[in-house]
Amino acid sequence: MKTVIVVGGGITGLCTMHYLKRQMAEKKVAARLILIEKNAHLGGKIHSEYEDGFIMETGADSIVARHPGVLELVRELDFESELVYNETGISYIHTNNELHAIPAGSTFGIPMSVDSLMASTLISEEGKKRVLQDFEIPNTDFTKDSSIGEFLEFFLGEEVVHNQIAPVLSGVYSGDLYQLSLASTLPYLVDYKNDHGSIIKGFEENREQFEKAANKKFISFKNGLSAVIDRLEEMLPEVEFMKNATTESIRKVGTRYEVIANGEKVEADVVVLAVPNDTVRKVLADAPLDKNLKQFSTASVLTMYVGFDVPDDVLPADGTGFIVSHQSDLMCNASTWTSRKWKHTSAQGNLLVRLFYKNSNPRYEQLAAMSDDELTKVALEDIRISLGIEAQPKIVNVTKWIDQMPRYDLAHNEALGIVIEDLEARYPNVILAGCSYFGVGIGACIQNGKKTAQQIINAIV
Repeated sequence: MKTVIVVGGGITGLCTMHYLKRQMAEKKVAARLILIEKNAHLGGKIHSEYEDGFIMETGADSIVARHPGVLELVRELDFESELVYNETGISYIHTNNELHAIPAGSTFGIPMSVDSLMASTLISEEGKKRVLQDFEIPNTDFTKDSSIGEFLEFFLGEEVVHNQIAPVLSGVYSGDLYQLSLASTLPYLVDYKNDHGSIIKGFEENREQFEKAANKKFISFKNGLSAVIDRLEEMLPEVEFMKNATTESIRKVGTRYEVIANGEKVEADVVVLAVPNDTVRKVLADAPLDKNLKQFSTASVLTMYVGFDVPDDVLPADGTGFIVSHQSDLMCNASTWTSRKWKHTSAQGNLLVRLFYKNSNPRYEQLAAMSDDELTKVALEDIRISLGIEAQPKIVNVTKWIDQMPRYDLAHNEALGIVIEDLEARYPNVILAGCSYFGVGIGACIQNGKKTAQQIINAIV
């Protein structure tokens, strides 16, 4: 019987096992399945914590519902009764120490219609005239490998990119727009420009697709995102879970691989590395391969939850949070009003706020060196400035993701192609997986797990 080892018990590793189990049943294939996870709990960047009636997500706080495979997985797990959808409302940009609504009819801050553009309070009249040149300027040079920042600025102008788009997109993709490719962010923008002559017109032609996705577009679960991780584990009784086990090395022995975790040796026919890139580098310890692996870049973020014994209705009506622009006295990069956006996170309806401090922040090094108590003072001051709330917190939860947030810069796709080719030639049946390489969202990880399972089946049948 062949042995398959998945290193990494995050959503990608678990979905790999989930879909592998289904494929094995269909093809009547038997194999020993082992999953190695360094933590005591599964889930990776998906982990819920519970305190004083609050549910707090230390990593991702939701899943994009429309992403292919997301709701399909929920149905396969018979978990639909646990679904919760986000409350809809207004997202803001905090600039010049005021909250400005991100205009309705925009996506990632990009106006999808002339009406949406004209409604913006973040762009001057001159800036709006410049955006309208999108209808006239042809695309002769930009491809999906081009920088998204350069693309948007060329067709829409600097002001709208700087004031309205960059705060949103940089927040989502954890990087400088001018170092991120269209392919790794919003590749369809090139198609819109090429097919319709205008980015805005492309959005208008595809309006129905975006209107369907505009409301209730994020999902979670009644007991937090960890609930779906627990459900996946429950549905995988055939898998041998090795928790609290640090993978130390992977060595090729003939046609198989020797995996050492916590000093224990296990041999496998297929090894999936669904772990951060720095872990892949460490366990393979291969100098020629490392030359390309080290090209993948990462970002860091500090996240804080602050919960109060005051009602959620102290928030602005219909608001769900804000992103910080450059002209602001706030130290944070963004804030989600969690108890408003996700009613299930506050059992008593009290205020729960999440703040993000990213390494793109010019004061990040100062923040990263702070103690939790010092960070709490910073967070409370940001809440006071942005919301006028001066109450003392009931709970504070600090999480530090240092060099753990994949950043898809312009070198990513080329480096990935070279690494995969090198692995196939020198380490056949060692498969890379996960958000370091194949997409940062949970939906992308689910799809990657499904694809990885197919690769495993192809290798063991």
